[in-house]
Amino acid sequence: MGLELYLDLISQPCRAVYIFAKKNNIPFEFKHVELFKGQHYREEFGKVNILKKVPALKDGVFTLAESTAILLYLSRQYNTPDHWYPSDTQKRARVDEYLSWHHTNIRSNAGKTLWIKVLIPLFTGQTLPPEKLQEVMDELAISLKQFEEKFLQDKPFIVGSEISLADLMAIVELMQLCLSVQPIGAGCDIFEDRPKLSEWRNQVEEAVGKELFQEAHKLILNIKELSNIQIDPQLKEHLAPVLRKMMT
Repeated sequence: MGLELYLDLISQPCRAVYIFAKKNNIPFEFKHVELFKGQHYREEFGKVNILKKVPALKDGVFTLAESTAILLYLSRQYNTPDHWYPSDTQKRARVDEYLSWHHTNIRSNAGKTLWIKVLIPLFTGQTLPPEKLQEVMDELAISLKQFEEKFLQDKPFIVGSEISLADLMAIVELMQLCLSVQPIGAGCDIFEDRPKLSEWRNQVEEAVGKELFQEAHKLILNIKELSNIQIDPQLKEHLAPVLRKMMT
């Protein structure tokens, strides 16, 4: 039994795992878990990941959850090029530093922006007050400023001259905010007025390969596909308490 990756490319961490595996020619079976159909809550998937989240990995009888853990496992198990997770202690520490910061900053603030600008209208048909959106956009702007000043500085990539897992985790999160589908899209191009961030994005896309990069992001950048997504009623019911809390 070979490597199985349980993914939905609408998910940012899933795209990071997908891009990494594809870029490094890691053979795997793509197991599509459709989030908007609530397939991650089904009993069958629960046997792979009791947390009921994607991405998830199954390698023989071994299973693993959490995107960072999966990326590190793949990098070690398949001996991927050193630049992804450098053997140099200080360079590796820089990757670890960013990954530690990522979840409570870029991922958290980008995620809140996505929910308020895209997902809540998509799930409920309602929009939130402008001041609520402005609040999360201000928090996102702070994180982006810190990302540029602390992590990018004047380097092409976070660690230096080569792409790493840190860049991969960051780019998939920020690309989610490029959704520009009206009326449900994020409607904000975070790269437009940030030349340093824009140049970094281009460098990452070039390092990954433009074809693979576009393939991984095809769904979120395709207006018709995103607009036609059918959301499982039980998923809406399951998320209702979370959505109500976010809307207050």
